[in-house]
Amino acid sequence: MSHSYEELKKKTVAELREIAKGMDHEAVKGYSQLNKEHLLVAVCTALGLDMHVHHHAKSADKKSNFKKELKSLKKERDAALTAKESGKVKRIRSRMRRIKKRLGRI
Repeated sequence: MSHSYEELKKKTVAELREIAKGMDHEAVKGYSQLNKEHLLVAVCTALGLDMHVHHHAKSADKKSNFKKELKSLKKERDAALTAKESGKVKRIRSRMRRIKKRLGRI
């Protein structure tokens, strides 16, 4: 059964130890004494899995979605400003600030 790093990372220590029990590799020797972090590294080494997680693709998608939403909110804000709807402008600006904060965290 093949495993991926993401799949193994979600498993509990007991499940990782069960996987390590069936392996005959130098990296998993003493698996019963390892904590989850070290056990995960040992199992990935034994299976020959790449442990480098690629985050940039997900964050790029999120970033573009946030930017699109900001653009549409700016249009709504401008329309509300010309219609002199102060309550709506306030809500839109608040949403824009929240999105900008989330963009800053990415």
